[in-house]
Formats: sequence, C-alpha cells, structure tokens
Amino acid sequence: MESTLTARDRVGVQDFVLLENYTSEAAFIENLRRRFGEKLIYTYIGSVLVSVNPYKDLEIYSKAHMERYRGVSFYEISPHIYAVSDNTYRAMRTERRDQCILISGESGAGKTEASKKILQYYATTCPVTDHMSTIRDRLLQSNPVLEAFGNAKTLRNDNSSRFGKYMDVQFDFRGAPIGGHILNYLLEKSRVVHQNHGERNFHIFYQLLEGGEQDQLSKLGLERNAQKYHYLVKGCCPRVSSINDKSDWKTVRKALTVIGFHEEEDLLNIIASVLHLGNTQFGEGEDGETQITTEPQLTYLSKLLGVDGPALREALTHKKLTAKGEEVSPLSFEQAVAARDALAKAVYGRAFTWLVAKINQSLAFKVSHTSIMIGSSSVIGLLDIYGFEVFQHNSFEQFCINYCNEKLQQLFIKLTLKSEQEEYEAEGITWEPVKYFDNKIICDLVEEKHKGFISILDEECLRPGEPSDISFLEKLEDTLGGHAHFVTHKLANGKTRKAVGREEFRLIHYAGEVNYTVNGELANQSVNSTAVICQSDNQILSQCFNREEVTTQKRPETAATQFKNSLAKLIEILMSKEPSYVRCIKPNDAKQSGRFDEALVRHQVKYLGLMENLRVRRAGFAYRRRYEAFLQRYKSLCPGTWPNWQGRLADGVATLVQHLGYKPEEYKLGKTKIFIRFPKTLFTTEDALEARRPALALTLQTSWRGYRERAKYHRIRNAVIQSAWRGMKSRRKARRRRHAAEIIRKFIKGFIYRHYERCPENEYFLDHQRFSFLMTLVRNPPKSVLDKSWPVPPPSLTEASEHLCRLCMQNMMRAYCRRIQPEWKKQMEQKVVASQIFQDQKDSYPQSVPKLFVASRLGRAHTLTDTLTRRLVYGVAVTKYDRRGYKARPRQLLLTSSFAVLVAEAKLKQRIDYAALRSISVSSLTDGFMVLHVPSEDNKQKSDVVLQCDHVIEVVTKLATMADKKNKVNISQDSIKFAVARGKEGVIDFTSGPELKVAKGKKGHLLVTAPQLNPR
Repeated sequence: MESTLTARDRVGVQDFVLLENYTSEAAFIENLRRRFGEKLIYTYIGSVLVSVNPYKDLEIYSKAHMERYRGVSFYEISPHIYAVSDNTYRAMRTERRDQCILISGESGAGKTEASKKILQYYATTCPVTDHMSTIRDRLLQSNPVLEAFGNAKTLRNDNSSRFGKYMDVQFDFRGAPIGGHILNYLLEKSRVVHQNHGERNFHIFYQLLEGGEQDQLSKLGLERNAQKYHYLVKGCCPRVSSINDKSDWKTVRKALTVIGFHEEEDLLNIIASVLHLGNTQFGEGEDGETQITTEPQLTYLSKLLGVDGPALREALTHKKLTAKGEEVSPLSFEQAVAARDALAKAVYGRAFTWLVAKINQSLAFKVSHTSIMIGSSSVIGLLDIYGFEVFQHNSFEQFCINYCNEKLQQLFIKLTLKSEQEEYEAEGITWEPVKYFDNKIICDLVEEKHKGFISILDEECLRPGEPSDISFLEKLEDTLGGHAHFVTHKLANGKTRKAVGREEFRLIHYAGEVNYTVNGELANQSVNSTAVICQSDNQILSQCFNREEVTTQKRPETAATQFKNSLAKLIEILMSKEPSYVRCIKPNDAKQSGRFDEALVRHQVKYLGLMENLRVRRAGFAYRRRYEAFLQRYKSLCPGTWPNWQGRLADGVATLVQHLGYKPEEYKLGKTKIFIRFPKTLFTTEDALEARRPALALTLQTSWRGYRERAKYHRIRNAVIQSAWRGMKSRRKARRRRHAAEIIRKFIKGFIYRHYERCPENEYFLDHQRFSFLMTLVRNPPKSVLDKSWPVPPPSLTEASEHLCRLCMQNMMRAYCRRIQPEWKKQMEQKVVASQIFQDQKDSYPQSVPKLFVASRLGRAHTLTDTLTRRLVYGVAVTKYDRRGYKARPRQLLLTSSFAVLVAEAKLKQRIDYAALRSISVSSLTDGFMVLHVPSEDNKQKSDVVLQCDHVIEVVTKLATMADKKNKVNISQDSIKFAVARGKEGVIDFTSGPELKVAKGKKGHLLVTAPQLNPR
C-alpha cells in the first residue's frame, strides 16, 4: 500500500484513513474521483472496502489476479474484492472462527457482482474433490436461478436484486466448500403487479416468454408476446438491449438441472398463473355485483393452480366475514382488483420462498462423511442487501429497507469500535473513548415494544372495525409526537410542514431525513393467503400454503413484525461471526463508464455512513503496521538499520523512527506493531524513501556491474582452464587408446604363436596366461582338505602347478591338524584303524562310518570294583555263546590298557591278557559276531571266546588298537573256526538271509544268518 503514496496527488490514497483532512466530505469524494479516473475502483477505510461500479469490464478478475491475492497480507498490495475474500478465508482457517462479508449499497452499485466475484474466488482457489466440485457448481449455479426470480430491470440497474440475500458457505477442515444455505429477506412483491415507467417485472416472466418452447407455451396458455400481459406492460419496457432473455432462459434451465430441480412443470404453472391473474378482468353484473369477465383466464387459472374453478371465482369476487357467524360479502370492483393482485403477490412470494428452500436442500451438507470433517467445518456468510434508499415516494418497503440499514449501521459501528479497542489492548496502547452518533434511538423508535412504530402498526391492524391509513397516522402522532426523530405534517413547524405531506411522516435516520407515505400501509400487512389456494393440487403450492391457515383462529403476524423478527435473527447471526464490509457506490444514474456524478456519490457516501466510519477509524492512529514490514520498507533511511538489522525488531523500529525525527506524540510502539497518528508523518517518511531511491539504485547498479564484471572474468578464466583441462584429458585418452591397441595386438599375435617356444611374439600372451592362472588360484583356492578342485594350468606351468597343489594340500593339512582337538584326534585315529581293518571287507562298515565311537557304553553300575573302574578304558554289553551247546549268556566286555575281562552280574568270569590274545575273527556280513582266539595250552584261559555285540566294529577297533593286534583281525566270508577244548574245535557258519538269526546246526555248528547290505 505504501508504494502508491508517492503518486497520491494523481491517484489519491488507497486508504481513506490516510487522508489529511479526514473530516472533509469534499476531500473524501475527491479521493474517490481521482481513483475512479485512474480505473482504481477499490479503496479501503481501514478494513472496509469501498467499491465504485465502473459500468464496464476491467481486466482485474482473471485467475492470475486471484493467485496474486492468494495468501497475501491484506495491506500488502492494492485494494481489491479478492483481498477481502482471501483475508476472510485465511482468518476462518487460522482462527477457526466463522466469518461474514456484508455487502451493501444502492441498486446498481454492484452488490450482486461483488458477491459473484467472492464466490468465484472461493470456487477457484479453494481445494476441491469430486463431491465438493458438485457443491461448488451448485453454489455458482444458484445465482442465475435467484437472479431470474428475484432480480428485475429498474431505472438504476438492469439487473437489480429486489430482495435481500444472506448466504452461508460451509467449509470443511481442509478449507474446501462442502455446503451452503441461503436466507432471503423482503422480496419486492409489489413489482409483480406494478412497475414504474421504464422498469420491468422479474426476469423470469420475460425469459419464459422469449425462450420457452412453443409447445410448452401452448400448454401453459401463453403467447410469445409480453405486451399482451397486464402485469408486464405497466413499465412500458418489455425489452432491454443489455439483456438477452432467450439466452438467460437456457442458463436458468441448465442451472436448475445442476441444482437437481425436479418440479419444473409445477413451477412453470405458477409463473404462468401469475400472468393469467394479471389478465383476469372484472365487471359489474345485472345486480351490480362484481364478476369475472374473462372466462378463459379463469379456466387456465384453475388448471394451472390446481384448484376448483367455482371456488376460485368465489375467492376473487367475495370475502368471508366472521362475526356472529360466517357470512359471505361481495367485493367491490376496486376490492376485487386488490384481491386479485394480493393473490398474485402471495403466490409469487411464497413460490420464491419455496424455491430458496429447494436450493438450500441442494446445497445442504450431507452428513455422510467422517465426524471429524463435520466437527471441523466453518462458515463464511455473504450478506447482499439493499443500501439506504430515498425516493420521491417512499412506501412500506423503503421503510423496511432503511430500518434494516439502521440496524446494520448500529452493528457496524459497534463492531468497528470493538475491533479497534481489541487491537489497541492487544498491542498495549491506551484506548481513548470515541464519541460517535449512536443510532439506537432510531432503532428503538421503530422496534420498541408497545411504543415503537411496528407495535403501533400491529395494534392498528388488530383494532376492531375497518382500520384506515389516516387513523394509523394519527395513532403515530399521539404516541411518537414528542420524539426528536419523528415528524408529521401536523407536528412540523412552518418551514418543515411544506416538505411533509398530510399522508406522510418523516423519520430522521442516521443517513438523513426520509418521508414515508402511509397510503396502503395497513393493506400491506395482511399476510392471510386466499383459502382456495390451500386446497391446491400443485405440489409447490400445497407446500407453500398450509391448509391449517384456513382453520386456525390465531391472527397471523403482520409483514412488519415478520420482517422485524427475521432481521433480529440476521443480526444474531452476524454477531456470532467476524465481519468484513464491502460498501458499493454507483458513480452515475446513466450507467455510463467513466462518468462521476459528484452529487450522487455524495448522497451515497452520506447514506452509507462512510464519513462516520472514517471518523471512528481515525479517532486513534491513522496508520499501523507490523514491525517486520515497516522495518523492511524503510530500513534504508537509517544507517543503523541498513542493510540488515540484527537485533530485536522493536529496537530496530525504535532506532529507525528516532533517526527519522518522529516526535513522541506522532507514534506509539506496541508489542508487534508501530502506530502512526498523522498521515503527514507517513507521507514525509515515504517522500524520504522516494528521495533515497536514486542513491539506492546507484548503489545497486554499482554492485551489479561489479558482480557482472567479476562473473565475466571468472567465466573467461574458467574457459581457459577448461580448455587446457580438456586438452590434457584428450591427450591422456589418446595415450590410453594407443596403449590399449598395442596390448590387443600383442595378445592376438601371442594367441597365434601360443604353441611355439617362448619368443618375442608370444611372450606377452604366455605371461598373461601365467598371471591369469595364478590370479585364478589366488581368488579361488581349495577350501578344505577334501576339496580336490584345482584350476587347469597352462602347459608351461604344469610342473609348478603340481608343486603348488602339493604345498597347498600340506598347508591345509597342517592347519587342519593344528585346529583339531585331542578327543577328535583320538576319534579320527580310531576311524582310520577301522577303515584299515574293515573297509571293503565287512558289509556293516559303511553304516558305522558316520557314527562316532564312544568312550564307554556301560554305566557305573556294571563295573566290578573301584580299582577296575579306574583302569577301565571301554565297556560294552555283549552276548557270550557257550562252547558247548551255544547257549547265549549276557555279559559285559570291559577293556583296560593291558587286558580284557568278561563280567556277569558284577562277577569276573574271564580275563584275557592282551599278550595272550592271538587274533580276532569276524565275518564279512552284517552280524555282530566276533571270536577272540587265545592259546589253548594256557591253563589260565578257557579256550576261544565267541561273542555277539551291536557295535562290533567299534569293539574290534578299540580292542585291536589297545592289544596292538591290528594285523591279527581276520575277516571270514563263510565260516569261523574256534577252539573249544584241547584238540577240539567248533565252527560258526555264516549265510545271508532276510533277517538276523542264530541257531545250532545238525553238525554241531553254530548257524548265523544275517542280511547282506552290500553284496559283492
């Protein structure tokens, strides 16, 4: 904002708060005129946006402009409707508080366009999903429908909103629009039956006649000529050059489809019925009673409204009186016309209210998402309502509009002062009370119970008999005669009496004096619908007119009371939200671009209360800005803060203002902001910055030129270095290529001469072969002593390869032997002995190889004595066969270091000294038999011993090792002979069979049958 202050003499100031003579209305309007002349239609009054209608399209509403204002501080760039929209949206997201934007102004000032721009901004910049895209489209498409049914061409505006509208847009926790709701206020129903010269009825009538299909019009009984309808010819303006009714009809039909509207036929019937009501004519019968003279119209009306024809005729020509009984009284011609017009207004007015409710159903947030989303939703409200109106003849509708503006002005002043006071207190600045005109006295004059204007109006309507407008005026004079803001012709002094008619009263509003006529005031209060419409078959009318209205004895509220109650609810809604304001001004009545009517603008400035708003805003400090923004902009004016301030921001700002010579009464330092009281102080600072800019520009240019030249030098130097470096890399690459080519040439030639004796042609290839063989051996040597893999050597290294293989195996064997444990060594030694004795000799040997030999297979319980136990080396359970009869007896064979013993039940049965052991015999089958041969002449021995054991290979190996009889182990295939006694011998015959069997043969031989696992 500060950047335009230097051009303030040409384009004015962007914020009226910065006006030097802020109390001057002329200075205010002159600032508006300057900005309007420069096509700057937006100006601030603090946070309030003043908008002047340019009456032409300006290139300031593109998507690029939306992005420019998105997420930017409110005062950082020029005023715009997008700035207000974005500031409101960000406040809703960050503070999690509902917001509202109040748009007000005269007809033609651009209120409707402003609300459209706000909705378009949210539709474009907010995040959106498929579901939310539907809601966004419905929000945007609700405008054409509401404009068709609620807008009309007036003398001041070709698309004037003839109703007040408040729209809530609901956002979820992500800031995406998810729903909406619309409240409508004070539809100008009188326009349905009457328009001033140069004005039109509501757009929808002309759109239907111009754009409707011929079959559709014929069904409705309509012709494509607006001049034939009484309600459309009073303004003498059926066509407008700026309006294309046929195209607008297509837009409305499309919008109804997007909204999800399904009752189109019933709605068109209502529109057509209003036109037929206007063409319904009355005349006098033979007896002087009033009767309908246009029967075709009555036929169409009964069909379109879905009511009984005779009942409708009765309702239009008679009225019911309820006194001592129900009586039917005929209406006069004037009363019948008034009843017809009242019916038309009631039908259209209630249909419009129903249409708004239907749109609300379409926009309603469907509770089908997560509860988090529901609980985290926020709302931005848009209030588009009439501004203060003063016409030559002001009716009840102007009274309601101006009463509404009184309430909004009261709310506006209170909230503005509250916002100012909260900001001052938050920054620690002393708040000084501001004197302002409190229009509460005027609001009380209208709405006070029992003594206010509306209460008197209600009382007059309830009075028995036929109330009149004059009696109502007299009642006002009696009750409000002493009020300073109420004047009538009777109560006025001589000078004022000339300006107030006998059927008028004057209210002195905050914006000025307005004369209101009381003609038709009481008639406008009747809100009783015609009873016949309550019986309608039309789906829309059956919802609009409740049948209970016919039977209830309770008198309905007057229109004034209904408006007061709805306005009270609106004020309550606005008080619950954080408000923003847009004040719209039209520059001329001719709707010409570039024309600025000063008198008309002054009139609107007064009625909008802009001077009062400015005075309240300027009661304290004219300018305020956060420390970082102020210091960033003006730091170049002080050597202590330029180019960067390193300390606290508050200290930096204090240093800056002290250097600039600010006086203590000219500013205050808050907690986060600086407050400047007079615009002149800011202007002086801005002028100093403008004067400082050439020096800053020179400094920047000097620095830039120096940087540019240094960069140029570095580029040249780098280019030279890079050229030398590239040359060196190229030479290295060429050398590598030549070397590679030479190596490849040698390799190919060596491969050709590889079978020749070593010579210059093959020496490189042979050396490469040797090197490759040795590297292969280094990378993949044998992993263990059992790994017999070895790479194939080249012919020249065959002998060397054998030596290397042998050395490698020796090294691995030594390493293996060093790592082996004593127990494992003993195990291996025994396995080697077993291999020497039994390998390829006994069938059960292969199964015994993986099984480890154990130290003993007996427990301590089987030993004979402690002495024997200490000497015991190995023990195993065996079966001993007697020499005579071959009876099997269980025994334990115990081996010591010098002898073996057989033990039975801890008794020593036989001892065999190793020195006396001649040999050991076993069979080649899988049986466990073994024979220990001892000398027969030895008296100490009992001849040879026949034993059977499950671990025969283990037992024989250990016994042969300890007795040193490794070479005395005999393995027999068929039979084993053994000594039974001196000179006698026995025989054990071995045969193969399916299973192990031991039996005594016929010849006294011992027969052993064992399965042969490895047949030879």
